[in-house]
Amino acid sequence: MKRVELLAPAGSFEKLEIAVHYGADAVYVSGKEFSLRNFSGNFTEEELKAAMDFAHARNVKIYVACNIFPRNHELEAISGYLERLGAMGPDAVIIADPGVVMLAAERIPKIPIHLSTQANTTNYLSARFWKRTGVSRINVARELSLKEIRLIAERSDIEIEAFVHGAMCISYSGRCLLSNFLTGRDGNRGECCHPCRWKYAVMEETRPGQYFPVEEDERGTYLFSSRDLCMIEHLPQLVEAGIDSLKIEGRMKGINYVASVVKTYREAVDRYHDDPETYRVEENWLRELGGISHRPYGTGFYFGRPAPPLPTETLEAPETPQRLIGRVISSAGKNRVRLDVRNKFFAGEAVEILTRKGPARPDRIMALLGEDSHPAEFVQPNTLADVVLRNGCEINDLIRRVGSDG
Repeated sequence: MKRVELLAPAGSFEKLEIAVHYGADAVYVSGKEFSLRNFSGNFTEEELKAAMDFAHARNVKIYVACNIFPRNHELEAISGYLERLGAMGPDAVIIADPGVVMLAAERIPKIPIHLSTQANTTNYLSARFWKRTGVSRINVARELSLKEIRLIAERSDIEIEAFVHGAMCISYSGRCLLSNFLTGRDGNRGECCHPCRWKYAVMEETRPGQYFPVEEDERGTYLFSSRDLCMIEHLPQLVEAGIDSLKIEGRMKGINYVASVVKTYREAVDRYHDDPETYRVEENWLRELGGISHRPYGTGFYFGRPAPPLPTETLEAPETPQRLIGRVISSAGKNRVRLDVRNKFFAGEAVEILTRKGPARPDRIMALLGEDSHPAEFVQPNTLADVVLRNGCEINDLIRRVGSDG
C-alpha cells in the first residue's frame, strides 16, 4: 500500500520546525506576497531558501503557495517570482489561477505544480484537463463527498490532496467576496478579515434599532461560522477513497495547534499503515484534538450534506483547555532545559510534555531559573528560562500547563 502523505501548515520558520519535529511528511509555506494567507507571517525569499534547506535536510518536502488570483499589473512580478522560486528548488508550487499555472509551466517546467482548492476541482474531467496543462496534483474542492473523490481518483491519473482538519470557509471552495464587500480586504488575494466569524443579528424593517439574534449559544451568535473539520475518526475511508495527501489547515494558527494536530495525525497514519485491519481511534487522540482551540468538529461534506454532528463527530473543548507555557529550545544538563516562555508560570507547577510519541506526559517544574540564571518563583512571557523537570525531553517539545482555563 502506498503511504499517504501528511501535509502540515507552516506560517513561519518556528511553525516549520514544529511541524517537522512532530512528524509532517511535507509542509506548505508562502512568501510575503501572492498567497492567500498574507497575515500569517510567511517567509522572505531568503527565508524560503533557508526553509527549503532545513526541510530537505530532514527528508521533508516543502510546497510554496502562490495561489492568489492576480490582476493584470501583477503578472510580470509573479513571473519573476516563480523563476526565483524555481531556482531555490521547492518540491512543488501551489497555484489556483489558470494563467499562473501557464506561467509556471513555462518558467519553471521542472518544478511540480499543485492545484489549490481555490480552483474548485469537482469532477474527473476537470482533473484530466489540469493534468494536461502540467499539474501533477489537485487539492479537490471541499464540497466533494468521499464517493465523488473516489471517482476522480479512479478516472484520472493525478495525485489527490484533500483537507482533513481545521477551519472551513462558508463559501464555495473559499471563493468569497464577503470580506471585500465589508472591509475592502479581498479574501481571494490573501487579505480575508474573516467576517464569517463575526456576530450577526437581524433587524425587522418596521422595528428599527431592534436587533434579533439568529442563532445563539453561550458564547454568542455566529450566523455564518462553519464548524471545524476533523477526520481523525475516518482515516481508513480517506485512504481507501484514493487520497494521496492529507492536508491540515492552519498557517495562521499557533505552534500548540500545529504540534497537537500534526502529532495526532502522524500517529494515526502510522497506526493505519502498520496494520489496517486492526486500526482503531485512540482516546488520547480525541483528547488531544479536543484540547486545542476549535469550533465544534464535524466531517464537512465527506459523507454528504452536512448535518448536526453526531456525538462521535464532535469533540467539544474541555473545561480546562491546553495552555502552552513554553517551547524547549536547548538542553542545559540532565532534565534541565531552556524554554522560550509563552505564558507566565510558576516553580512547582504540574505540567505536561507534548513529546513526539504517545500521549502528553505528566511532569512538574522542579526548579526554575530566570534569564539572570538565579532561582525564580515565576517567569513572564517573551523571556527565556531554565527549568528542571522530573524527566528529560527533546528540543522543540512543548511544555503545557495542566488544569488552566487559559
